[in-house]
Amino acid sequence: MSNQKKKNFQIEAFKHRVVVDPKYAEKTWKILEHAIHEIYNHNASGLSFEELYRNAYNMVLHKYGEKLYSGLVNTMTAHLREISKSIEAAQGGSFLEELNRKWNDHNKALQMIRDILMYMDRTYIPSSKKTAVHELGLNLWRDNIVHSIKIQTRLLNTLLDLVHRERTGEVIDRVLMRNVIKMFMDLGDSVYQEDFEKPFLEASAEFYKVESQDFIESCDCGDYLKKAEKRLIEETDRVSHYLDPKSEAKITSVVEREMIANHMQRLVHMENSGLVNMLLNDKYEDLGRMYNLFRRVTNGLIMVRDVMTLHLREMGKQLVMDPEKSKDPVEFVQRLLDERDKYDKIISTAFSNDKTFQNALNSSFEYFINLNARSPEFISLFVDDKLRKGLKGVSEEDVEVILDKVMMLFRYLQEKDVFEKYYKQHLAKRLLSGKTVSDDAERSLIVKLKTECGYQFTSKLEGMFTDMKTSQDTMQGFYSSHSELSEGPTLVVQVLTTGSWPTQPTVPCNLPAEVSVLCEKFRSYYLGTHTGRRLSWQTNMGTADIKAVFGKGQKHELNVSTFQMCVLVLFNNSDRLSYKEIEQATEIPAPDLKRCLQSLACVKGKNVLRKEPMSKDIGEEDTFVVNDKFTSKFYKVKIGTVVAQKETEPEKQETRQRVEEDRKPQIEAAIVRIMKSRRVLDHNNIIAEVTKQLQSRFLANPTEIKKRIESLIERDFLERDSTDRKLYRYLA
Repeated sequence: MSNQKKKNFQIEAFKHRVVVDPKYAEKTWKILEHAIHEIYNHNASGLSFEELYRNAYNMVLHKYGEKLYSGLVNTMTAHLREISKSIEAAQGGSFLEELNRKWNDHNKALQMIRDILMYMDRTYIPSSKKTAVHELGLNLWRDNIVHSIKIQTRLLNTLLDLVHRERTGEVIDRVLMRNVIKMFMDLGDSVYQEDFEKPFLEASAEFYKVESQDFIESCDCGDYLKKAEKRLIEETDRVSHYLDPKSEAKITSVVEREMIANHMQRLVHMENSGLVNMLLNDKYEDLGRMYNLFRRVTNGLIMVRDVMTLHLREMGKQLVMDPEKSKDPVEFVQRLLDERDKYDKIISTAFSNDKTFQNALNSSFEYFINLNARSPEFISLFVDDKLRKGLKGVSEEDVEVILDKVMMLFRYLQEKDVFEKYYKQHLAKRLLSGKTVSDDAERSLIVKLKTECGYQFTSKLEGMFTDMKTSQDTMQGFYSSHSELSEGPTLVVQVLTTGSWPTQPTVPCNLPAEVSVLCEKFRSYYLGTHTGRRLSWQTNMGTADIKAVFGKGQKHELNVSTFQMCVLVLFNNSDRLSYKEIEQATEIPAPDLKRCLQSLACVKGKNVLRKEPMSKDIGEEDTFVVNDKFTSKFYKVKIGTVVAQKETEPEKQETRQRVEEDRKPQIEAAIVRIMKSRRVLDHNNIIAEVTKQLQSRFLANPTEIKKRIESLIERDFLERDSTDRKLYRYLA
């Protein structure tokens, strides 16, 4: 067997050459070009898309992509130029219809062409950085149709004219409008914005500028606002039907600027129909419309709020400073509450409960309520009226509503301590006369005051209720130990703790003998059961029930004051008494005695005495007799004392003086608290901090703070710095 040598073969290179017919590219392109013509001429049904795709594929594969692409551009451009002529030739309303029809045809053709040239789209175009087929078709449409010299201006004017006609009430073909404007959007944001949106906004601005001027000259404010609101709704509707959604903010901004922002001042201040007129006449719908429209523009609500605030302050100032309106305190406060309710409703109903408007309302009320120094007194008198009689038959919920409204006014007061002074006086009279409608309502208000101002504010008020309860227990003990007093006059004593009740001067009065004996027995009993106490009788605060028999045997039970009782009992021993004789017998001070006699002799229906000569005022020369002809359909007759509901000027000055005296220790206590904490502080900062600490009770006067600082320096609580006289140091 012979040895054979094995041979190995290895291919190092291989070159494959394909010979292509030089006319291949031209022939293939002609096939494709013919197909494009057929597509544009609506004859695509006989074409084989599979074959066309393969032809386009082979051209790209054989490096004829550039020829294919440039051929496409030229062929489409030629067709679009013919289409342009067709659109240009359309007349009147058929212009947009022809444009829309050709646009739809172009899109369908473009879709087919893109499918045929898909391989070129995926390979050649990205590598050569050409424009994709679909985008190319859109760009060519833009350049040859939309930007055609003979079409561009005509198209824009036609669209703007249709919008104008629709704004003036004509019905237009919205579907056609949507299709044509959608064409702009499909061609790209820049085409839509530059070729349509920008001119549309400019034309709209001019339209609304002219229209708003016409409206402002011919309409009142309410009607103008309705028209502006209607236009805004229309523009929003127009966007939803045939504009780009992004245009909504732009077109509404145009309407807001031209119809609202440019006329704000005139609208708000329009005579007989502007904001103030709407507020005065409770035009909630117009106010709500103004709020919703003005909130859309810069500083719109600020203007509405400022005008409302100015009106509120002027109205409030007139209300609280008018002497006629201040004659009746209850009416005075009721007007304030009515105004507050009115504007609360306006803000909640028309102004969407806007907190900034609520704050403006609060600051306005605080401003004008404190213009009248008697506001604290009047608010207390209002409460007094409600808790005496005004809440009879009112449900608990409604009572709470009224008390909450009172607390709202109370919060506005800068001098809450003045209110406290009057409230304590009025509460005392209600409790002592047993004329409060509801103890629950009284206590509810005290709880509200405590929540608002703290325990210190109400501790004495609560002490008054404690005294009333303790007095009931004391009277039970007194009668238990004096069983012999079951016959004859009945005595009811309320023992009041001096610190809790308003200080009252002890008014002299000679009580009838039988009453005086009872009072002495009670004094002995009370001082025997309580050590270290002193009793002083407040006869000016008492009442009495006395039985009376008149001329024809008519019997009545009279509810009178202690002073009135003392006067009437004198007539048991005398038929006629002069003013001087009554004064001498009772020793009642002249002002009190005159009021007492006036209520007994000068009030129709309650005149148990007859005065000679007859007049409304009591004179020192007058004489009095029992009115035998007195009649009343009621057995029990209450004879009130004629008394001014408001304080007289001297009484007011006295109350003010007491308030100022009570403030001094509070200011000093605040200064000491601050200095104890800070150790060293300058004058201006002390003033600021003291004012801040005390503002929940009253507005501290800087002059008074300075006096209190001087007083504390004299008493060695503080000292001035040796180098800086405006610097104070705390002395431990």
